[in-house]
Amino acid sequence: MLSTMIKKLYSRSDVGILRLSRRYMSASSSGVIDRATKDGELRVFIVAGEVSGDTIGSRLMSSLKKLSPVPIQFSGVGGSTMSKLGLNSLFPMEDIAVMGIWELLPHLYKFRVKLKETIEAAFLFQPHVVVTVDLKGFSFRLLRQLRARYSQKKLVGPVHIHYVAPSFWAWKGGEARLRGLAEFVDHVLCILPNEDEVCKLNGLGATFVGHPILEDVLELNSGQDTSSIEWKVQGNAENFKHKYVVPSGAKFVTLLPGSRLQEVKRMLPIFADTMELLKDSLSDLTTIIHVAPNMHVENYIGSVVVRNWPVPFILIPAGDLQLKYDAFSASMAALCTSGTVALEMQLARLPCVVAYRAHKLTEWFIRYKAKISYISLPNILLNSAIIPEALMQACTPTSLASLLMELIHNEGLRKEQIVSAEKVFKLLCPPGEVMKNGAQQDMRLRMPHSTPSMIAASTILYYVKV
Repeated sequence: MLSTMIKKLYSRSDVGILRLSRRYMSASSSGVIDRATKDGELRVFIVAGEVSGDTIGSRLMSSLKKLSPVPIQFSGVGGSTMSKLGLNSLFPMEDIAVMGIWELLPHLYKFRVKLKETIEAAFLFQPHVVVTVDLKGFSFRLLRQLRARYSQKKLVGPVHIHYVAPSFWAWKGGEARLRGLAEFVDHVLCILPNEDEVCKLNGLGATFVGHPILEDVLELNSGQDTSSIEWKVQGNAENFKHKYVVPSGAKFVTLLPGSRLQEVKRMLPIFADTMELLKDSLSDLTTIIHVAPNMHVENYIGSVVVRNWPVPFILIPAGDLQLKYDAFSASMAALCTSGTVALEMQLARLPCVVAYRAHKLTEWFIRYKAKISYISLPNILLNSAIIPEALMQACTPTSLASLLMELIHNEGLRKEQIVSAEKVFKLLCPPGEVMKNGAQQDMRLRMPHSTPSMIAASTILYYVKV
């Protein structure tokens, strides 16, 4: 298990606690909301650069609005979901959504320009708090340089929050990189169990808020108390079939090729060749292709799939959560590019295969630096190959077709994934005491659910001291 792995890896608690205590002893006792109240408004500068970050950021924005006793202004970078909640993004978030080493090089100049633009905008906005969501390559440069700017001008800077801890547990030397974050990150909002403990041992304030994927369930089951909820989403397959007027004998396989243009360009042709191999074995095969809310991805999939796809297909646009889970419910299995979608499959109880390819230099780096055996989070958390993975050179249409056929026809493999979901989501839930204790410490907190975004928002507003 990931939690066990982390506990074994880090044991120098005395050093970390000393660092953390020194840091907080030197800080004043005021919190973000205290400063905001004096100014009559709360200014939040928030940055997300990926589809998952846009979802996390939007839910955090919504929770901050519910909890803040003063009006809120938002500025920063985000996608369409954050824009609906009042964020006027400085530029399209796709401009900084680059993952990998070799993959970043062609975009390096634009990356630097956007970083400088973001730092200038943040400084002019005079925020009370800066929140970066994942995207550590861009986020940590932003936070480091912004802190240096305030220090040079001898000004009191904003609180720096990073949402989604870097996966230090996955890489050799991860602990060393974690220690350096305390210089420019005030608090980390962790989404995996025991990450907060390791952050604290290394002098970095942290709170485990729970995994954001849990809020898919809460959004589709609004009004249900989190203490009794089952972490499962039951879509409506019949509604889906009726909406798209599909033949009665159609057999559906769901495809999730990714959210970044670079990975979709790499993975979608492999997925297409896989479907070509499957169409003779699965009569009436129809693929359901989920399109991420990324304008470059939308244009690419719309042009490539319409021209060249080997079997009948249905494109599912982003933005309709219920439709997405209805499509999952109608499917026999899913083929996913590595990412959060593996957890979505477990919420839907849809057996899946996870695939991953990158540039050969990036793959070499991963082989050299990674210290875990799996790439999908359910496998990492349970330390077991529950979900079949086809990674790097092993990610070929032939291997993917074979894994999918076995998964579709082997009831034991399907059941193993379905049963494991309950264990995974128990690990990803925030402890119930977090919100209970928070409400006792500060009566300003009155919230209906212990959701990850509400815990994150309350931590930012009331418990991070500056």
